[in-house]
Amino acid sequence: IEGGCRDITLLGQNVNSYAGDTDFPGLMRRILALPGDFWLRFMTSHPKDASRKLIDVMADSVHVAHQFHLPMQSGSDRILRVMNRHYDTAQYLATVDYLRARMPDVTLTSDIIVGFPGESEADFAGTLEMLRRVRFDMLYSFIYSPRKGTPAAEMPDQIPKPVQQERFDRLLALQAEIGAEKNAALVGQTLRVLCDGVSKTNPALYSGRTDGYKIAFFPGDARDVGRFIPVRITRADAFALWGERAD
Repeated sequence: IEGGCRDITLLGQNVNSYAGDTDFPGLMRRILALPGDFWLRFMTSHPKDASRKLIDVMADSVHVAHQFHLPMQSGSDRILRVMNRHYDTAQYLATVDYLRARMPDVTLTSDIIVGFPGESEADFAGTLEMLRRVRFDMLYSFIYSPRKGTPAAEMPDQIPKPVQQERFDRLLALQAEIGAEKNAALVGQTLRVLCDGVSKTNPALYSGRTDGYKIAFFPGDARDVGRFIPVRITRADAFALWGERAD
């Protein structure tokens, strides 16, 4: 922070399962007590340790980015048990509901695996229903592929690739529709954006991230890089925002 960092990510596999001389919410509190103007975020979290205590720490600090990556993997309780995930869809939804009660503007992202061994059409339909219920801002989605030495690679009922691809395409289409609707709701709002430089796709614009980690494009100059810029959103699609400076 003293060196000028403005966006800090605590990174680890199941990072919220951290246990040292304090738990993960306690570690966050120590960082959040430091002086400076910064955002604090973390990934990847595990739903089983996404506690209300953690969510309360996030909601009570102006420095915590209102972004939560909560890997769901599947919307089928049966598949979640086979994956050994240690939660079910009811628990997952309870966490989502509490997140949104404490932080109504939270950006929620997730991981989804399509075509896990034994996944039936009904199991996959459960995943699509969870997308409609939760309305994620963005997904990191994958088609299952066997890895030698893992229990899943030896499971019966491996899903044929054409079936996996067809389900994957349906998942992407639904999420693109939801993402576009979520971003369209931001048009007209002024968001705080941390500028990270010239856009890689349009050199006439600068780009940056909101605290929800949505990418935004706007007119700027070199002095903006590394600074928080207020941007009024004028256009949106499923994956990005465009706007004008509001300062």
